[in-house]
Amino acid sequence: ETTTPRPPPAPARPNPNQTLHARRDDAPPPAPKPKPTTTTRATTNYHRRPTMAKPLRTLLLASGLSSTILGAAFAFAPPSTRRTPLPSPAASVESRLRASDPSSSAECDCLVIGGGISGSTLAHNLHRSDANVLLTESRDYLGGNVQSVAVNDDDGEFIYEKGPNSFATQPSIVRIAHELGIDDQLVFADESLPPWVNYGGKLHPLPKGRGGKGPKGQIELVFGPNGVLKFGLAGDLLSWPGKIRAGVGAFLGHAPAPEGREETIQDWVTRILGEEVFYRIIDPFVSGVYAGDPTTLSMKAALPKISRIERYSYDIEWNKFGAIFYGGLARQVELTKERKADPPEPEWVEFEYGNPGSFKRGLSTLPNAIKEELGDRVKLEWTLTKVEKDGDKRYVATYDTPDGQKTVTAKTIVSTMPTHAMGSVFEPVLPGSTDLFTRERKIVNRNGIYYPPVSAVTLAYPKSCFKDVELDNDFGNLRDLPGFGSLNPRSEGVRTLGTLWSSSLFPGRCPPEYNILLNYIGGSRDPAIGSMEEEDIIDAVDEDLRKVLLRSDAPRPKVLGIKVWPTAIPQYELGHTELMEELGGMEERVEGG
Repeated sequence: ETTTPRPPPAPARPNPNQTLHARRDDAPPPAPKPKPTTTTRATTNYHRRPTMAKPLRTLLLASGLSSTILGAAFAFAPPSTRRTPLPSPAASVESRLRASDPSSSAECDCLVIGGGISGSTLAHNLHRSDANVLLTESRDYLGGNVQSVAVNDDDGEFIYEKGPNSFATQPSIVRIAHELGIDDQLVFADESLPPWVNYGGKLHPLPKGRGGKGPKGQIELVFGPNGVLKFGLAGDLLSWPGKIRAGVGAFLGHAPAPEGREETIQDWVTRILGEEVFYRIIDPFVSGVYAGDPTTLSMKAALPKISRIERYSYDIEWNKFGAIFYGGLARQVELTKERKADPPEPEWVEFEYGNPGSFKRGLSTLPNAIKEELGDRVKLEWTLTKVEKDGDKRYVATYDTPDGQKTVTAKTIVSTMPTHAMGSVFEPVLPGSTDLFTRERKIVNRNGIYYPPVSAVTLAYPKSCFKDVELDNDFGNLRDLPGFGSLNPRSEGVRTLGTLWSSSLFPGRCPPEYNILLNYIGGSRDPAIGSMEEEDIIDAVDEDLRKVLLRSDAPRPKVLGIKVWPTAIPQYELGHTELMEELGGMEERVEGG
């Protein structure tokens, strides 16, 4: 594998808008230390730029959301012509970052622990809101599991991701890109391209609109050439009994939810839409997105937005049996009203909610731009060893760093560390947290929150290697890969969870005569991937692709990269919501937190 080398970190640049006080004999003495303020939990609308009206309280994002997205391979500096000047911090001198001893300690308003996507974007938001923030990360880059790589050889340049391939576009990501001056680097997928399901030796398109906006898009989704109506009447992914069963649950009604028992994804989907929809559509979807087991994943924790549609259905007075279609329609109408009431800013680039998006040079563009913006407010290769409180009830975090032990004193701490990395670090300030994150959970036969191994295997093949077949619904030839990717039900004897058709989603990812395929393999139901040799994993993926996409006599692939993530995606299994509620209770009891 040949990667574009990452340049050495740039030296810290002084910010003319901020005063940094080194503690030396001729330096002004530090101002009196303010005591931390206790505030209640509040939600923030990150569609708009947040303001620091109140100090944040201690918060542990214990489910490890940021750990699902991968690390920067090279720097993408935002164009200088689009650079927004950094705001001048409005905080008083005592809340500015300052070093009482440059070699050992520092102070800040808010310490963000963990520089994945959650931590880095939070640090950006706080910085833009005039908070004095310090962001620390144990790895040598920002981005967590986001890692974009460029490979150059005789055939040309190939750009791929070692982890997540895209984001679901929302106003918050467009806003942040605009503030960083990288919105001209945004790219979005063709909204009409569907995901495909590999079943019965054939690829089946799932219903998708044609990119229409508002009511037009809803009409396309139902009545369009690849709409729900055609899927139900002419599609052959489901049998007629399976279609009838799904239609009853969607349009007439279904059995009520069981009382006193939390449902898994399998329980919920089977109760409402039937077994065929579960095994042929939802099971491969969950495997591809979560690398999880839908027989243990909690419906309300893993897919809360879909789960809530049932409540919307029953809220319709005449819909006595909770037919799910009408609840989905009601929620869509509500969403349309919400978006009209709070539209994106006119200077932002145009986008569609939920559409897959990325940047021209890969997802790492975002964390790299945040690193450049924050400058010396980012500390890399800092490993947290403990968090305590001092005599003024401020938080004191101790780190092992390349330059020795360092401490940071902060009024507020936000952790985005995955739970498997926490250990007993927070026990002194959050009693009971160690037990919570390691506790035996008999209902799913786990200890704590499970992070299964997943391998991301990126392979490139000439287009001539693909099967020469015309796809359904006039999508064209398979060799052009007209879609988002392909999912594999467990019944098909394919080990690979799913394959993203990367070069079809975003432009400029490879030479025109090639296709790039990002394959995910492993997960909760195949943890043996974590102990396999890389060559064996590549062979397993290549064998699967010859069953689904490639000619049997296709040459060996161009291997762009393989990354085995031993602890990849947190599993929101049965009992997860209760764990988070217990964690919230612990936070509420933190004195001054």
